[in-house]
Amino acid sequence: MKQLIFHIGQDRYGLRLRSIVRVLPLLELKQLPLAPDAVAGLMDFHGRSVPVIDLCRMSGAAPASEHFDTRIVVVDYKAPDGASHLLGLLAERVLGVQDVDSDALVDSGVRAALFLGQVASDKDGIVQLVELEHLLPEALRAILFQPEHRPS
Repeated sequence: MKQLIFHIGQDRYGLRLRSIVRVLPLLELKQLPLAPDAVAGLMDFHGRSVPVIDLCRMSGAAPASEHFDTRIVVVDYKAPDGASHLLGLLAERVLGVQDVDSDALVDSGVRAALFLGQVASDKDGIVQLVELEHLLPEALRAILFQPEHRPS
């Protein structure tokens, strides 16, 4: 299974390629006053406002650092109600695509964060899957994905 590999702090994580729409360089984001800490801001993606989540903050760590390889990963986020939304993920030290053997994936045995999935070991250590469908708690989804209001 192909994954985009990146870091949260010193640890490596993977995101399945099937959910990724685009990987962008670090962009200036519009800040959102009073937004939860994990919300890095809003970006313009081909004329659409897309919320961006800081994966480091979602993990309880310090905000993502601006490394030369920090990226915004635009994903197709499927909400539990079936709705599809574009979502930006601020990811540190994006290493690129790596093939992770599906048979090597095992349960980590720890469920500290619902969005952290199975792990696999390789020559560089452990890589852990980020499960997009479990990334956003209900309260954060409600803030980020408001129903569209059309003027009458």
